[in-house]
Amino acid sequence: MELRPLVGVIACRRQVEGHPAHMVTDKYLRALHDYGLAPVMLPVWEDGVDTALLTKLDGLLLTGSYTNVEPWRYGEEPAPQNTRDDRDRDAVSMALIPAAIERGLPLFGVCRGFQEFNVAFGGSLHQAVQTVSGLLDHREPEGDKAAQYAPVHDLAIEPGGVLAGLFDRSCAQVNSLHQQGIARLGDGLRVEGRAPDGLVEAVSVEGAASFALAVQWHPEWQPAEHPLYDALFRGFAEACRHHATR
Repeated sequence: MELRPLVGVIACRRQVEGHPAHMVTDKYLRALHDYGLAPVMLPVWEDGVDTALLTKLDGLLLTGSYTNVEPWRYGEEPAPQNTRDDRDRDAVSMALIPAAIERGLPLFGVCRGFQEFNVAFGGSLHQAVQTVSGLLDHREPEGDKAAQYAPVHDLAIEPGGVLAGLFDRSCAQVNSLHQQGIARLGDGLRVEGRAPDGLVEAVSVEGAASFALAVQWHPEWQPAEHPLYDALFRGFAEACRHHATR
């Protein structure tokens, strides 16, 4: 049996039954598995960051989370709406992102992972997009999971970019389950797509040696049913397979 490319999936630090735990929700792991990849969870410790782990991997996925990047990392104080953080994950993601880019390791960021991309490259975030004049409320709709993850707004795809190379349409519809978003774009990032209000929804790393793309929406939710989501995971999986055979 052919070995699947090994993809590291960053964990979140949570309390479970009174104990510190590392967690990754199943939808991310299942999506990677369904596209021919072998996911492995990467623990997060603020005082134990180990970028050498990347030498064993063929790709890295930065997942979404209910927590936010601590605002001091982009020079701001916490807003009242910003109530949940994960400093252990922050420390690990901020170390892994530049190390992965340097190694040419395929890198895919989703939601919080998208925001980590921006902060790692020196950008800043709106801590509560719904309070910013001219921007839409991007938080998830009321209802069950099907309603929350349903496509709710258009995405305008920038021509000539990485995303346009994966998906041959200029527009798609995406879900929206986030409170934070990009305020100042990080240095060395290229805008790949925008929401109707102009908020950046997808970025790539300029000059990256491999797949280095992050999106604000959640493509891991039933990706085979959505052509854009499917294209993203196919592109990431192909990059991971290429890395594995180098």
